[in-house]
Amino acid sequence: MASTVGFLYPGHSAEDDYPRLEALLGDGLSLPLVHTDIGEDAHRVDALLEMGSAARLAAGVAELKSRGAEAVVWACTSASFVFGWEGAHEQVRELSATAGLPASSTSFAFAHAVRALGAERVAIAATYPDDVAECFRAFLKSGGTEVVSTCGSGIITAAEVGTWGLEEVLLLARTGDHPDAQVVLLPDTALHTAAYLPAIEAELRKPVLTANQVTAWEGLRLLERTVACPALGTLFAGAPVPSAAG
Repeated sequence: MASTVGFLYPGHSAEDDYPRLEALLGDGLSLPLVHTDIGEDAHRVDALLEMGSAARLAAGVAELKSRGAEAVVWACTSASFVFGWEGAHEQVRELSATAGLPASSTSFAFAHAVRALGAERVAIAATYPDDVAECFRAFLKSGGTEVVSTCGSGIITAAEVGTWGLEEVLLLARTGDHPDAQVVLLPDTALHTAAYLPAIEAELRKPVLTANQVTAWEGLRLLERTVACPALGTLFAGAPVPSAAG
């Protein structure tokens, strides 16, 4: 069954993950992407609030609709969770109203994916400075997820994150893991991860959720589509995470 999910992606960093995701998922899925104006490329709260403003998101909606989008996802974690749980809901409501389509964002994709895996405790391995990573922890807590550890990397720009390869991503995941965490979250859509998920999960020996992975999954969720794709990690295997003892 052919389906099209449209993504609004800020600037240019790891957008090439989306053609890879489309190819891996197959099954008649189309994942067109439109770049939004990033404004100032900075993992800083004031810059992120502007990056995620309604006007910047609305500017890309018409093109996505012209490409057949049946749902739209704001493919950015930091410029959604910085608005807080309620503010991020308002952001998505405005986007849905503008597009006339179901809508979501990467921040909610993480919250929904954690629930889908049946996980109760997670660790955050973030590229961001500590204060921005803390905003993500607070966002997840508002959604009922227990965060057992939060590790920031202090990277200011998405451009720098976009240059990271497998070695840097593995180091990030190892550094941010915690023995009590059932799942590790890597929350930056500027980070290339679509090709690395099997390697990351093999390294940590537990499920891993990454931003572009969960963003694609969220788009399918909006369309009530389920696609099995082991190359995209445990989330796409469809099995819940067993509860750890203690």
